[in-house]
Amino acid sequence: MLVADTEAQIDGSFGVCKHRVLDLLRRGKLGDLLYVVDANGDDVEAQRAKARGVAIREFPLLAGHGFADYLLYVDGATAGVVEAKRAGATLTGVEIQSAKYSEGLPAHLPAQVRPLPFCYQSTGVETHFTNGLDPDPPSREVFWFHRPETMARWFDDLARLGPLAAHLGESPVYKEPGTLRGKVRHLPRLDTNSLWPAQIRAIQNLERSLAEDRPRALIQMATGSGKTFTAISLIYRLIKFAGARRVLFLVDRGNLGW
Repeated sequence: MLVADTEAQIDGSFGVCKHRVLDLLRRGKLGDLLYVVDANGDDVEAQRAKARGVAIREFPLLAGHGFADYLLYVDGATAGVVEAKRAGATLTGVEIQSAKYSEGLPAHLPAQVRPLPFCYQSTGVETHFTNGLDPDPPSREVFWFHRPETMARWFDDLARLGPLAAHLGESPVYKEPGTLRGKVRHLPRLDTNSLWPAQIRAIQNLERSLAEDRPRALIQMATGSGKTFTAISLIYRLIKFAGARRVLFLVDRGNLGW
């Protein structure tokens, strides 16, 4: 993919830049190219289909909604927005501004879901993300922008639940858990036949913590109480029922790895 009016290379995720601040495309360690076009100087209709992921700079929205710093397209349809801030700016509360942009999409533009679900707030050094497909979506810090392939997969997962409706609040699909954060709220009952009481309590409490969007949790169990089996049982449930795709399992090799 090509990057308009800049020679900076970025990865296949959505990068952003803004003429009023330092060019965010030039920050971070990035590899592939993203297609970026200017709403004022490029043929948007022609350019948006040239790559799977396209970011349109300074896009005019409906009256009262201003200009989106970046309007994100995935597979030719609008998917999200980016609000760019200067380096060092506080991103707390900026999600309100990006949410306003997500609701101002002109009616004639294609969109699988309205309001646009994927909202980013970024200084180029720090990036926050709000996934409108999550229940009670929080703004959370992420390492960088998601790849277009990832967003397309989220839309595909949502589509499998039924036809996409025009508005999230009215959509029967949106009322069903379509993301991991939604699915962990609807996990099936735990099969306790092969588990000890301590393992049952650990798995149920951790799943409750995840359902309440408190992902940082610590399980402390005594030696011989079945910590590994507990962890594997939880991982199995997250993969099978919540759609988890990757799990990082670290072991202290000084204690367990030999």
